[in-house]
Amino acid sequence: MAFPKLSLTIWTPILSLIIYVLCIGYQKRLRIYRLRKQGVAMPEGWSWIFGHLLVLDKKLKKLPSDANVFLAMGDMVDEHSDTAYYLMDLWPMFQPVLMTFSPELAAQVSNKHDLPKPHDQQDSFKPVTGGPSLITMNDAQWKIWRSLFNTGFSASHMLTLVPSLVDSVDVFCEQLQKHIGGGIFSLDDMAARLTMDIITKTTLDIDLDHQRKEHELSHALNKILDWHSFWDPRVLLHPLRRPVQWYYGRVMDLFIKEELQKRFEEMKVERAGDASKRAGKAKSVIALALEDYLAQKSLDDKQEVYGNAKLEEGFARIAANQIRMFIFAGNDSTAATLVYIYHLLSKNPEALSKLRLEHDAVFGSDPINSGDILREDAARINQCPYTLAVVKETLRLFPPSSSLRDGRAGASLIDALGNVVPTEHLNVATIHLYIHTHPRFWPKPLDFLPERWTAAPDDDLYPKAVLSAYRPFEHGSRNCIAQTLVYNELRVALIMTARRFDIKPAYEEWDAKRREREGYFTALMRKLGLKGEECRTVDGERAYQTTRTGSHAADRYPCRVSLAH
Repeated sequence: MAFPKLSLTIWTPILSLIIYVLCIGYQKRLRIYRLRKQGVAMPEGWSWIFGHLLVLDKKLKKLPSDANVFLAMGDMVDEHSDTAYYLMDLWPMFQPVLMTFSPELAAQVSNKHDLPKPHDQQDSFKPVTGGPSLITMNDAQWKIWRSLFNTGFSASHMLTLVPSLVDSVDVFCEQLQKHIGGGIFSLDDMAARLTMDIITKTTLDIDLDHQRKEHELSHALNKILDWHSFWDPRVLLHPLRRPVQWYYGRVMDLFIKEELQKRFEEMKVERAGDASKRAGKAKSVIALALEDYLAQKSLDDKQEVYGNAKLEEGFARIAANQIRMFIFAGNDSTAATLVYIYHLLSKNPEALSKLRLEHDAVFGSDPINSGDILREDAARINQCPYTLAVVKETLRLFPPSSSLRDGRAGASLIDALGNVVPTEHLNVATIHLYIHTHPRFWPKPLDFLPERWTAAPDDDLYPKAVLSAYRPFEHGSRNCIAQTLVYNELRVALIMTARRFDIKPAYEEWDAKRREREGYFTALMRKLGLKGEECRTVDGERAYQTTRTGSHAADRYPCRVSLAH
């Protein structure tokens, strides 16, 4: 009788687990079914078993395989323009999401209710950041760490770091110069090396010199991102993903914690020295955070602690997470935006001419001198309104991300028709792309018109509801802490390169070479008409945004560079 008892012992927990999963699944499906019956807006084609996954998959198949998922939602946005939201049921892969695309709903999410970040977002970002960071923290923990970094990312402090930005862009110009007269190269890769140098200087006060040679920190981050996705099951379920990301995450942690300890020891030595010497040095973000941290410890302990202070393991661990988050966000999305700036300027020569005229007026006719002028007078960066307009217009048309929050009981949204939309048990996404291109707020919404940012209120181009309809860095308490740095480095890059270089996309050459590399069988199938042409554009745009974090341009933006005429 031992065998039946053993079978019962094995099968009872298995059957219990199956029943539990089925019950939980049924409850979740029933919740969506009831919302549907209540009139909550959602796309047609909903299924009890697959939710809207098949609907989304059908739309994704019309796009290039690596196209950003939000690009597949244009039809659904148009179909729900009356409510300015719809419910996307991503069962069984993800939590159901309210997709919102109006500034009014976005303001309710970010300001009125200030919805928290989803708890499962910590798991999504952990391979990238190593653990809790400002991008995933909530409540008191988030407030403590945000206050520690506020000083380091303040507009006044960012201005003191402009000379450091100039140094990095000098190397960027040097690298562009090397490609003149050469072959096709990836502008995205080059821009990422620039922004990596900038963000590590800004946060850790170290010069990786990554633009000239590969650095282990950048290599580790890129490997983590190569094996990462926030939604693609093909990546998330790969058996090698976790060990690869763990290994390279450890490489990043060891490097950052070592540098963190160095900055801590340097700060203690400086504190024991001449205060007048300390005042003249521009400090990194982490140095200012360490000062605030030790100042708080002095208050808590009611005594001066600098001389004997030790860097607590708990603080160092979370600080390393924050640095990893800054490096990821400051490197990835900023590089993607810089590429799109050059792309849009290449397609809009009139805007490029206006940009160059502004730089001539502010920095003189010789573009080589602009870097030295900025080193001596960093505030001159604020005398370039058209340059800032070019940056903002690029971020409007190609926002690098969107916002995701966690719904809660009692936090209901009021849609454009006055209907009450509950958020409990749902995630809430604010889709920047469709807010940024909505004709209700933006005249000629799909056109690249930097002039809209300098237009007077009585001008036809003047954006309506511009403050709430422009949200690449989001609004409310959870807005991007590093947005001033992003604006500064993009403006410095333009000031130092726009008059020296012409950068042109080389997608036609790139695609031709791709065809040449096709195998014999693929070429034969295409010739016989058994294999069609792969879709390589989105709404006519070859440099479409991709699934890679930061929404980088397709194929890492192949291009050619020449001296400006």
